[in-house]
Formats: sequence, C-alpha cells, structure tokens
Amino acid sequence: MNVNSYIDHTLLKPDAQSEAIIQLCNEAQKYEFAAVCVNATYVPLAFKLLEKSKVMICTVVGFPLGASPTETKIHEANWAMDNGADEIDMVINVGALKDNEDSIVENDIAEIAKACHAKGKILKVIIETCLLDEEQKIRACKLAVNAKADFVKTSTGFAGGGATLEDVELMRKTVGPDMGVKASGGVRDLEMANKMIAVGATRLGTSSGVKIVEGMKVDSGY
Repeated sequence: MNVNSYIDHTLLKPDAQSEAIIQLCNEAQKYEFAAVCVNATYVPLAFKLLEKSKVMICTVVGFPLGASPTETKIHEANWAMDNGADEIDMVINVGALKDNEDSIVENDIAEIAKACHAKGKILKVIIETCLLDEEQKIRACKLAVNAKADFVKTSTGFAGGGATLEDVELMRKTVGPDMGVKASGGVRDLEMANKMIAVGATRLGTSSGVKIVEGMKVDSGY
C-alpha cells in the first residue's frame, strides 16, 4: 500500500516559522504526500514552493475552536483559496452541536462548502471527536453529509485528543463508502497509519509523515 498518498503533512503549531514550512513543503515533494496542511498565513509561501508539484495545499478555518461566526469562516476560506489553498479543513460549531442546534451547525458547514465548491476546492469538516459522545459524533457526520462536505475529519489536535480507530470506524460507517474520512492526531507510525486506513480513513493528518514513510521503507526491506 502506498501510504504516502494518504498523508496530509501537517504543521499547525502557533510558533511555526517560515524555515519549518519550507522544510515541510520540501519533504512533501520528496515523499509525494497528498498535501501539506499549514496555517493560513503560510498558504502563499506553500503555494510558491509547491505550485509546480502535485502536492496540494490545505489550510484550516475557524481553527481550533470552531466558534467563529460563519461569515468569518467564509472570509477565511475565500482568502486562503484566493492565495493558493486547494483544501479547507474547517472546525464545526461544537457548542451549537452540543446544544442540539443542528440547523446552525449544518448551515455553517453548508456555507463553507458552497464557497469551496464555487472555486473547485475541497472541504473537510473537523468534528472534534474528543469533545463528543457517540450520538453527537454520528449527528455531526450526518450534518456534514447533508451540507455536502467532501470529508469528515476527527480532530484539531488542540482539544486534548486525536483520532482513534473506533472513531474512524464509526465515522466511515455513518457517512458511507464514498465520502472522505480524515484521521488526524495520534497517527505517528506506519502500524497506526495502516490500521487507520484499514478501518476507513482515506486521508491521514500527521506531523509524522516522514517517520511513517521511512517505516514503510524498513517494513518493505529497502
């Protein structure tokens, strides 16, 4: 299995500097990762570095809390896409979900999806699984489907928990076979990467992409 093509090579630390972003992009090209995932301020730099490569540029919106107004998220998404982003990973309004305000959550996702699809871009929806019970996880996934998002994603990595095999399996079961599922947070080695893919992940958000690929080389004997 070519795990490389599943990896969103990620650097979202608040103190990330341009030198580290340049290294991230160079590694993504070398290892042929699916995408780099960077904070929006670094999208123009990533675009400059990756414009002639097949590596996509992903950024985050409403990150990491999800509590920004929809209009703010739309502005963030449009700015990022206009500056080179191919994919947007947005955080849902977690509080509204927990208040059973499903229409607010679905509209929030739908408006960002509309903005993304108008520019031919991809939307991934971070549901922040570590803050939700099983019923809420299922409901969040169904709202993302209804809102015509392209992926559901487990986590920001900033709320105290990351992806689990159980959550990824539940998300895949809920959204069906066609929608993307991104496992993010805690995918740090080849063994876990393969397990996540086996239960339904189609993308892996990780800062350990190089380690995973080097593990694949060792596992393959070259």
